[in-house]
Amino acid sequence: MGTTAFARGTLFLVSGIVCILSSTPVQAEEQALSLSQVIEHSLQNNVDLKSFREEKGIRDAGKVRAGLLPNPTLDFQAGTGALTGSNDENSLALGISQEFILAGKRGKRLTIAERELDMYYWQLADRERVIREEVKTAFYGVILAEQRIALTERSIALNRQLLDVTKERLAADDIPELEMNLVKVELARSEGARIDVAKTLYQNQAKLLTIMGLPIGKRYEISGKLESAITLTKTLADLKQLALGQRPDVKALEAEKGRGDADIILAQAERVPNLTTGLAVMRETTSMEIGGVEGKDTAYTIGLKLSMPIPVFDKNQAGVQEARAKRSSTESRLLAARRNIEQEVETAYASYLNSEKVLSLYKTNIIPQIEENLKLTQEAYRLGEVGILAVIQEQKKFFEVSEGYLTAQHDRQTALVNLESVVATDLTGGVQ
Repeated sequence: MGTTAFARGTLFLVSGIVCILSSTPVQAEEQALSLSQVIEHSLQNNVDLKSFREEKGIRDAGKVRAGLLPNPTLDFQAGTGALTGSNDENSLALGISQEFILAGKRGKRLTIAERELDMYYWQLADRERVIREEVKTAFYGVILAEQRIALTERSIALNRQLLDVTKERLAADDIPELEMNLVKVELARSEGARIDVAKTLYQNQAKLLTIMGLPIGKRYEISGKLESAITLTKTLADLKQLALGQRPDVKALEAEKGRGDADIILAQAERVPNLTTGLAVMRETTSMEIGGVEGKDTAYTIGLKLSMPIPVFDKNQAGVQEARAKRSSTESRLLAARRNIEQEVETAYASYLNSEKVLSLYKTNIIPQIEENLKLTQEAYRLGEVGILAVIQEQKKFFEVSEGYLTAQHDRQTALVNLESVVATDLTGGVQ
């Protein structure tokens, strides 16, 4: 009777084992967010991105400021002779002056402001690239935790089934009570593992919600899997070329270099001082006495004034030197960035290939063999050839290997995410 009961339990164990690795967690909500929806929501609501987008107004204001002309100056002057005893003498002058920008400096400032906007757009694109990588990594971290929870739940179910079988065999005096107690310990261990994984899931969900810009208390279910059918066909040289051509941070440095060139042109133009012209209308009243007769005379005059600094000592040497130093610094950083990007691509590519090899080993060799070993051990226990310790040990090994398989799938996905990020290209063909 005990052997028959355990054989029935063994069938349950084997049928449960077969579907462990292909199982997906049950969603609590009817509507679940896909990876593309999570990315879109993050790009729209991430706090850091929203804050940086607001800075566009600063660049727009800088462009407006660069295009403005200097304000005209209104001059008013009045004089009186009352303090010097000449009460009848006074003067009044009203004038207006305007500074004219020479050497095309206004257009050159507008060019610099446009380069600033170009830099801003590429910097924003680079921040979006980094957010994509962060949100994808956090997304797959949540999926991994959910898959691990499903695995621990399967472990709990199989330990409970094994416990039922040992109870039946103990009742039939086929095994000592110690074997049932050992199974109880394993059941408690699997339940404890479920609690630990649930804690990790909560932490990963909180991290993902933070990146998405959602309040911690709000919950969204996500829909995704660790398996991927994407096969990388591009060579390392292709990936390097893509990275150097697509990376927004490189584009931002190139735009900064362009702004440096425009800074030098403006600094050289600043050597030419601006011209200020003024027009004034003056009225002057004077008194004079001829032959004891005092008379007044009022004269109106119109004056034109031109003024320009003479560039004798200051020819904006410091401004030109500063602009050239800044451009030289940008060129150095651009060269360093390109070298670093090539190194990043090599590292990410090697990491991806290694993760593919590890995952392939699990698929082709480790997982089929560990499943076969567990089935043989269960059958041997049914026939009385091995004890319960062998079954428990093999079952523990199976779940450890299964968790390693999930980790290998996760590592492969995160390696692909990192490779896409350093190349700044979706490997399905779209630019990030």
